[in-house]
Amino acid sequence: ISHDLRTPLTRLKLQLAMMEQTEDIKSARGDLAEMAAMLDEYLAFASGSEGEQPVEFRLDDLVEEVVGALGNKSDIRSSEAITLIARKSLMRRAVSNLISNAQGFATKVEIDVIKGPHMAELIVDDDGPGIPEDQREEAFKPFRRLDVSRNQNVPGTGLGLSLARDTARQHGGDIRLEDSPLGGLRVRLRLPI
Repeated sequence: ISHDLRTPLTRLKLQLAMMEQTEDIKSARGDLAEMAAMLDEYLAFASGSEGEQPVEFRLDDLVEEVVGALGNKSDIRSSEAITLIARKSLMRRAVSNLISNAQGFATKVEIDVIKGPHMAELIVDDDGPGIPEDQREEAFKPFRRLDVSRNQNVPGTGLGLSLARDTARQHGGDIRLEDSPLGGLRVRLRLPI
């Protein structure tokens, strides 16, 4: 499936790259990038996990890289040096999903990376619409989008929270959804150190 879907996507990307860069072409390139990202999410979900081996890395550095890659639309309030042993690309995808999800629904996103005695925490606060407490568990279900509390115009597959929670649990941690002091949603990712 991966090969069958990636081949036409790559062909389309090449054709668009060779065309005059009008607004329509730029928009089509954006659509293709979104389709490729959705394909990656579907494949990651279907495979359960990658064959990647755990490595030692700094969680605080990874969060900083993700924030930079997402266009610095988030503020890192506090960050402590935390070394983890985990599957780095899975962890990067989980952190990216959590932060980009907050950015998609809010105008203000603040992040804390906290080192506890036994657990590391990544806290992502936003000032968006939040998720009602009685729908929070539902938000983790694959392909589920909570259209009542979240805007349907935000791109995505409904897999971000599910993949992030699966990644956290594969590493002995978990994710909780709470009320944010900013008025929206707080996502708390906890991982053993």
